[in-house]
Amino acid sequence: MIYTKLPHTEIEVSKLCLGTMTWGNQNTETEGHEQINFAIDKGINFFDTAELYPIPAHKDRYAATEKIIGNWFKKNGNREDIILASKIAGKAEMTKFIRTTGFTRESIISAVEGSLERLQTDYIDIYQLHWPDRSTNYFGQRGFKHDITDYWEDNIHQVLETLRDLIREGKIRHVGVSNETPWGMMRFLEESKVHGTLPRTITVQNPYSLLNRLFEVGMAEISAREQVGLLAYSPLGFGVLSGKYLGDRLPEGSRLSLFPQYNRYVSETAVAATKKYFELAQANGLTLAQMALSFVNSRSFVTSTIIGATTMRQLEENIGSIDVNLTDDILKDIKEIHNLIPNPAP
Repeated sequence: MIYTKLPHTEIEVSKLCLGTMTWGNQNTETEGHEQINFAIDKGINFFDTAELYPIPAHKDRYAATEKIIGNWFKKNGNREDIILASKIAGKAEMTKFIRTTGFTRESIISAVEGSLERLQTDYIDIYQLHWPDRSTNYFGQRGFKHDITDYWEDNIHQVLETLRDLIREGKIRHVGVSNETPWGMMRFLEESKVHGTLPRTITVQNPYSLLNRLFEVGMAEISAREQVGLLAYSPLGFGVLSGKYLGDRLPEGSRLSLFPQYNRYVSETAVAATKKYFELAQANGLTLAQMALSFVNSRSFVTSTIIGATTMRQLEENIGSIDVNLTDDILKDIKEIHNLIPNPAP
């Protein structure tokens, strides 16, 4: 395994982070624990979860994933060996059964304390805002459209004040954001620079894959100049970049067969790009999944790549990507495909 430091800290995390959003829905608790044990044996020390998980969000399964992780901690007792990240759900229709008040002080404190109880731990290493509580472009929206009737009171200072207080109490260690834009990222950094007692945002969890490299536009420069590490999610585009859906296949039990609404990565252009990447991987004796993950792993702005799996075979293949090094010729060919079909799945 390869390890990197979380920016502005001495904390070492594995270059691959174990994603957990299927546990409690597509995966049972027993399967989740099996994945944890296997990942740890392979050197992974970094887990990512959220109060919203499992996905799709549903009130009957609310926070089931955190409970599964908490039960594993209770059974194994090695919390100090794991770097744990979780998230507070943003304000949205799909989360009205959680809370409807956005990132108020009361909401953040309640969310943290709820996660701590379910995770059966005293602290969370990185606490993230799952998505902005203002109206902006995320979750597949390609561009920003300003609605002059949509009023949002800039509450970023107050959010950071609450997170600072939780850090002082020892309940969280560091702060991250997710599904954030360049403007939002810089606002968080600006507040912590101007007001020195406020915590600095050290990570951003955004989508990044061969099908969606929009992080390179704007966000990558912030990542480099401000040292904010990308925790890349959906590096396989909900499994599309495994190639299993090519040829109009829809494997039984696959994510798209169960949840066809998650079609972000299967537009006509995304499928065309996936086919080209598949052919490139085959020509070089690689699986598409390992080529796709190796590409993400190799980017300088990526602190860790979040991998998820529903089967142990998938997990083993994904973890094996850490040992794959792409040649200059493969990277050149990837660039040519990207230039031909850029960012088909925002």
